[in-house]
Amino acid sequence: MTGGSDVAALRAHLEANTGIKGLEILAPADLKHAVQLFRRDGFVVIADALDSDRTGFLREGCRQVADDILALDQDRAGNRGSHRYSFGGSSLTRSQLHRQEWRMMLELPLVDTVVTAIFESPDYRLRAASGDFCLPGAVGYQPLHSDVQDWRAGGKTLFSAFHDPRGQLTIRDLPCPYVCVNFLPQDVTRLNGPTRQIPGTQHSRARIPSLADEPEWMRLSTVCPAPAGAIMVRDVRAWHGGTPNLSDHMRAIPNLEFYAPWFREPVTPGISYSDFKTLSERAQALARFCVADSSETLRTGPTLRAP
Repeated sequence: MTGGSDVAALRAHLEANTGIKGLEILAPADLKHAVQLFRRDGFVVIADALDSDRTGFLREGCRQVADDILALDQDRAGNRGSHRYSFGGSSLTRSQLHRQEWRMMLELPLVDTVVTAIFESPDYRLRAASGDFCLPGAVGYQPLHSDVQDWRAGGKTLFSAFHDPRGQLTIRDLPCPYVCVNFLPQDVTRLNGPTRQIPGTQHSRARIPSLADEPEWMRLSTVCPAPAGAIMVRDVRAWHGGTPNLSDHMRAIPNLEFYAPWFREPVTPGISYSDFKTLSERAQALARFCVADSSETLRTGPTLRAP
């Protein structure tokens, strides 16, 4: 986008065209259908995961965390592109589990029920408590990407752990290795930066297209409209990316990320031992690999490193 007329044209185009046609927003009771859609499309949206009080509590927590991050970035350069930020990548612990709002999400029975049904086991584990937000002024598109890759020597992170030494299987040939549950503390509209999801790509070995090569239908494949209080449950292998926020307000999608019972990668401690002990027994079981030792002081706070 180069100026006001370009933004106005994009706004009109998105208002008229963006949004996945026939997007299903399920009720919490539609568990069987939710798992079916998740396995078919690589994502599913379920309404009413949060009541109005919890939605407001989460929205205010996101605002507070965003304010702390933005105080370090007067130019709004972001760490996921201009005006775009990772809640985890902007935290010294790579997580926001030290915040009450994210711990509240971990205590929701619906989330446990859905993730257990997807993995067909309650023995999954928390990876991190993160998510992202984008500000008004994010007028560009984030490139399509996947959140997990196969291990490769000399990789830039300790993650991307799957490796088949025979060279026959990739992580895309496996059942879902980990699930991301995004929470919607505000309505997601056509104009406030809805996530675009490309259905069915969780098993694709095709090259993910660059922004220059991405077809228009993919740019318009956005998960909207979706109501505040809903969750978007994603197979992290599916292609997805951010879209322009042409609204007047921040769009936040905090998340919880869970490893399948059979999949592990390194985990950075994200919750102090004292806070960990305030969790329910079930939440402690889920977060037990994310807790700092009782002898350690967990250092928290914002940072602008790249995620």
